[in-house]
Formats: sequence, structure tokens, C-alpha cells
Amino acid sequence: MKRKTLIVWSILAVLLAFLGWRFVRPMNIFLVSEAFERPVDSSRIPAGLKGLGAEECGECHKEEYLEWSSSIHSQAWTDPYYQVDYLFDGAQQICLNCHIPLDRQQEHKVLGFRDSEKWDPILAPNPDFDPKLQNEGVTCSGCHVRNGTVLGAYGHENEDHPVETMEDSNVICIQCHVVQGERWDTFYRMPPCGTVAEIRAGYGKQSDRSGDLTVSDLGELGCVECHMPDVKRPLVEGGKRRFARRHTWRGGQDPEMVKEALKIALEEHALPKNGKRRFVLTLTNSGADHYVPTGTPDRHLTVELRLLDGRGEVLEQERHTLKRTIMWRPFIIDLWDNRLARKESRSYALEFDSNREPDAVAVEAVVRYHLLDEARRKRIGYQNEEPISYEVFRRRLSVRPTFVMEDKETW
Repeated sequence: MKRKTLIVWSILAVLLAFLGWRFVRPMNIFLVSEAFERPVDSSRIPAGLKGLGAEECGECHKEEYLEWSSSIHSQAWTDPYYQVDYLFDGAQQICLNCHIPLDRQQEHKVLGFRDSEKWDPILAPNPDFDPKLQNEGVTCSGCHVRNGTVLGAYGHENEDHPVETMEDSNVICIQCHVVQGERWDTFYRMPPCGTVAEIRAGYGKQSDRSGDLTVSDLGELGCVECHMPDVKRPLVEGGKRRFARRHTWRGGQDPEMVKEALKIALEEHALPKNGKRRFVLTLTNSGADHYVPTGTPDRHLTVELRLLDGRGEVLEQERHTLKRTIMWRPFIIDLWDNRLARKESRSYALEFDSNREPDAVAVEAVVRYHLLDEARRKRIGYQNEEPISYEVFRRRLSVRPTFVMEDKETW
């Protein structure tokens, strides 16, 4: 009996030690694929170029350069939130391969790996490190230079530099926007930033947890078609006007882009009971093939329905959150996800009895997009100077024929 008891206690001790380690170990939240394990090789500068900096590209491609300069791609390394989050999570080298994808943007070269999962790289000082290029984040060359060749929509030979035609520009997007998740200790329905898996699911196509895809999938993704709107203009000043794409990549950081993805309506629904009022807010993901919100699980939507009196004071309120909730430790498990899938609609209602609320004058609906969860912001110590949320919808409907607020504003 004593031996059995000892065995049981030994197993429990090992199990507790294992779980304890799982709570303090570095977070390996995805599988490092072969295509993703190292930065882009930029040792060969394409013929006709003096360097790989965006300013040189902008000398000829002025409009593209200005658009890129205003985009989040240009801030992929310098963004203050990313810098705080990167350091908080242990400054993992693998993060650099998306935020500063060229090898000469990184201070160290990756010589190999100490572990089979490739989260522990063997590093050495990089003699080609360019700090100015590093600050450009996802710079022009990060997408348009491969193996000493410039890639573009139109292949040609000219005196400036030859260009090789991209087979499908979506292939550049999936370098970073398909995060792998097929690990023994992860149980994602789809991995964080697994936008491709979300798109496939929206079209009724199965995708394993890693979000793996083949070349035949690229054409249906629509990344550039949405986030790089088409435009007709010359590629260089004085050149022939032709089909091109804007280099803006608007997404969750752009309120107008989010508003385009959502159709939102507030209306009153008739109720048979005398005195009962019911106001319904309906949200529809009408413009995005992926979930809204997408990307990091910190992003979420909040919906508030309020019954207001003449002074704007809240009499009754309904509040809802649309987000993805993941348990990160000791194992990574998708707990629930009530974000809006492609073409999905969701309705929220506020009901009240007008006989019991004689001071009620209006119902207000407010929808906000949150780039970062407030609890996460506090945890990592991010002191934001820019707002981490913004309104995408606000509307008030009168519950009386006409009335005037105390500040004389007519509703």
C-alpha cells in the first residue's frame, strides 16, 4: 500500500511540476514553418539599385512611397505598442521575421537552431545590419525583392532595373499573415492572425489548425484586392497610365476601413404588449471575407444600447462584447469566439416598459472597435499616446414624437 501511495504522489508531483513549468515557460504560440524560420535573404541587391531603402524606391515611385509612408507597414518596427509587446513577450527573434523581414534589417544573423521547434536560434552579429533600413519596418524591398530580383505586377527590362512578374501578389501577404498553429499543445480552431484560415472557413472550405494552404488557394484570398485598392496611374512619373494598386494596407487601425466592413442598423420593432418598447441593433459583416475583428485576439468590438432621459443620463443599458477568447496557459485552447464571420449578422435588443420609464426620451446605440484589450494594456505596461479604441457607429432614436434636451439639442 505504501508503495502504491508513493507512486501516486510521485506522479502527482511530476504532473504539478509539469503544469507549473507550463505556466512560466516562454510562450511558443505557433509552429515555425520552413518558409518562416529565417528572414528574407537580401545579400544580392538587384541590378540597377544602389540600396534597398524605401527612399530610393520613392524617387521614381512617388505615390506608392507616400502611401507606404502613411501605412502601418512602415511602422511595423517603430510602432510603440509593438515595441512594448515585443519586449514583454521576451523579444523572440521569430517576431522579427515579419516586422523587419529583410536579413540586413536585423542585428543578428540566424546560423541555425538549438531546438527542433526553431524557437531558440543560434545568432551571430550581422555585418550587413542597416539601422536606417530597420526603422522602415515592412519596407518596399521586404515585398518586392527576392533572390536579387525586383518583383512587380508587370515584368520588363529597362535601364533602371529589370522587373520579374509576380505570379500572384497574395503570396507576399501569406509570408506573415498565415501563422502556423499545428502543435501538440495548441488547440486553436484557427491560430492567432490566422486570417487565411478564416477566409477559407467563410467560403465553406476546410482548413486544418495550422492554416496551411497550397498555391491554388492564393487567387481566392483577395488580400490585395481589398487592402490595396486598384487605381489607374503611371508606375513612374511620365509613364503610361495602367492598372495598379494603392500601397495603403488599411485595416483595423483605420476607422473608415472597419466601417466599410460593417453594416449597422438601429430600429424599433413592434411589440404586442401595451407600453412595451423594443429597439434592435443589427451588425452584419458585409464587407470582409475574414472575421471582424481579425488579427491579434486583443482586438474586439463592444456594443452598448442605452435608454436615456432628457439630460442624457442612462436609465437602462445593455452591453455586449464581440471577441475571441483564448486560454494561453498551461495549454493554448480556444474557449469561445463570437466575432462576426463572413456575411454573418448579429442582433442585440433593448426592451423597456414606457409606463415604468416615463422620463425616457431616446435610445442610443454605440459600437466601438478596440485595438487592444485594456487589461492587456495594463499588464504589459503600455502607456499609449494614441487612442486604443474608436467609434464605428453612434445613433439615437427618439422614444417620443419630439422632445428637446436640457441643452436645447433637438433629437
